[in-house]
Amino acid sequence: MKTLSQYREEIKALMKKAADIDAKATTENRDLNEGEVALKAEILDTVDELRKMLAVQERQERVAAELSGPASPPASRPEIKRPPDEPRDRFHSLGQLLAAVMHAGVPGGTVDPRLRNLRAAASGLNETVPSDGGFLVQQDFSNELLQDVFQTGILASRCRRIPISGNSNSMKINGVDETSRASTRYGGILGYWEEEAAEKTASKPKFRKIELNLKKLIGLAYATDELIQDAAALEGVIRVGFVSEFGFLLDDAIINGTGAGQPLGILNGGCLVSVDKETGQKAATVVAENVIKMYSRIFAQSRPNAVWLINQNIEPQLFTMSLAVGTGGIPIYMPAGGLSGQPYGTLFGRPVIAIEQAATLGTVGDIIFADLTNGYILVEKGGIQSDMSIHVRFVYDESCFRFVMRVDGQPVRATALTPYKGGASYTQSHFVALATRA
Repeated sequence: MKTLSQYREEIKALMKKAADIDAKATTENRDLNEGEVALKAEILDTVDELRKMLAVQERQERVAAELSGPASPPASRPEIKRPPDEPRDRFHSLGQLLAAVMHAGVPGGTVDPRLRNLRAAASGLNETVPSDGGFLVQQDFSNELLQDVFQTGILASRCRRIPISGNSNSMKINGVDETSRASTRYGGILGYWEEEAAEKTASKPKFRKIELNLKKLIGLAYATDELIQDAAALEGVIRVGFVSEFGFLLDDAIINGTGAGQPLGILNGGCLVSVDKETGQKAATVVAENVIKMYSRIFAQSRPNAVWLINQNIEPQLFTMSLAVGTGGIPIYMPAGGLSGQPYGTLFGRPVIAIEQAATLGTVGDIIFADLTNGYILVEKGGIQSDMSIHVRFVYDESCFRFVMRVDGQPVRATALTPYKGGASYTQSHFVALATRA
């Protein structure tokens, strides 16, 4: 059976169709012909029937709500006022939805009519059943949570994001298998200069498959009955806490992920270029020569999109970094005004971004020059699934909320690239790090 929203949308579509008939006749400066009059009459008859069904459905919803509700609402459960234009079969906020889910799962509790369209169908041990309070988050909140995750994560929003839809749980992408441009390009393509009528030599590109299989990022929360009574407070705790945590873990996987049960991170990818420390360089330091050589090893095409990712504990190295000129030196990171002015915040014109997930000073990953836009693929599916149960912590007067996000990612390239000129010791990539300085 259709929902109230579906009835309204169907009526709106039919009325637009009727208006289009009038608009066409007006544009052509004529009256409606016999066929158009008949078609409009048929459309309006259908609209009248749908309006009758809509009125009956609305009446049924009102009666069901009155019969299922208590004679007088408990004093500890304040009424949530809805905006006049809020659809009656949808929730106004995530907190309102979660509170309704909890009340529906309490023995003898009332079921909000709006939950009827959100019940999860039981299909095995991996699915949540209604008797356990299994209600799925309606789609707009789910998508909003996912969007918040990407906005909270510093790195995830910079990656190339691809959604997976339908019944798929993986994605395969064809990529060029190119490890060197010294003798051929695109893994095997070779052009050549030749004399007229000379014999031609065939060549062809080489390809590889990039396979991404969805991994699960899971969050679990317990909420007291007292907190659940306040829908606004509940939404704040759940949203801020888990959106922040999911964003943090996703960024950590992009940098440090092992690829086993989680995305493959930059530092563990085969395409990472590691720049050696300078001869005689002290342990746990970053010098101007390191930064210069790192900049020279990223793809030239990546420079407009690349950013410097650092651990905050290397900032003292940047603030005191200088480049020797004759018997003196010039500051690299500090402005002409010194400590009295704000640091430039860029190296070679590219932003310097401090992240918690970067390694500590002196180890690989404490400073990374990265082009995430072109160099890292992130796939996700279906937003964030949310389930709730009152039974896990029933004796403690707590309800359990579970959030699951399915995502995977990896660098685009499998290896670093040997350039046309420069040799195998001067490879280039989307990602460049500085070797350990012990």
